[in-house]
Amino acid sequence: MKITWLGQAGLLFDNGKVKIMVDPYLSNSVEKVEPLNYRRVSVKEEFLSVTPDVMIFTHDHLDHYDPETAPIFLERKEKRMTVLSPSSVWQKARAFKAHNNVQFNRGTSWTEYGFRFTAVKAEHSDPFAIGVMIEDIEEKKIYYVTGDTLYNKEIFKDLPKHIDVVFLPINGVGNNMNETDAVRFFHACGARRAVPYHVGMFDEKSPEIFKADNRIILDIYKETEV
Repeated sequence: MKITWLGQAGLLFDNGKVKIMVDPYLSNSVEKVEPLNYRRVSVKEEFLSVTPDVMIFTHDHLDHYDPETAPIFLERKEKRMTVLSPSSVWQKARAFKAHNNVQFNRGTSWTEYGFRFTAVKAEHSDPFAIGVMIEDIEEKKIYYVTGDTLYNKEIFKDLPKHIDVVFLPINGVGNNMNETDAVRFFHACGARRAVPYHVGMFDEKSPEIFKADNRIILDIYKETEV
């Protein structure tokens, strides 16, 4: 699987046949609300031209369901996307009629394109926030995108025994884990490898602050085989 980190919590999964995009933030809308949270990384506009097969939004915050980025994808009508989002986002996304908008709350599974997607608990300030299991059925690999979350023991009840890679926030503000608790979470969830993210967009932190064996450090906008 080739994975591109789009900055913040944005991810693009591509196995050569299917494209899955998660939480693209490709604008500067957050700065308009909070001037201190200006982009430290410029937008790479080529990613705005990608048409995913599946779009996933984990919760209704500007840097996840971005009112400037999301419509660029959702207004397109040349391809019908499957859009998976919890109720807080689904109420907005379903206004775009061209796509299949699936209400994707905790415990819900959706199987398509050889993947099974399952929404799991996240502990965040949006009560509808979710994490997502992305299971490649053919390759028998599971990628776990935690979404924005704090360390909460209840989360582990939702998780499968086998996880290949976990993607987890480390910025430590806005009801997200810091780098220390993210390492604890990595070990507790039993994943083989971990990718730190949700850092370096509104702060000067680096993914390198995540000190764990079997970590994978992604470069923003660079496609990496994971």
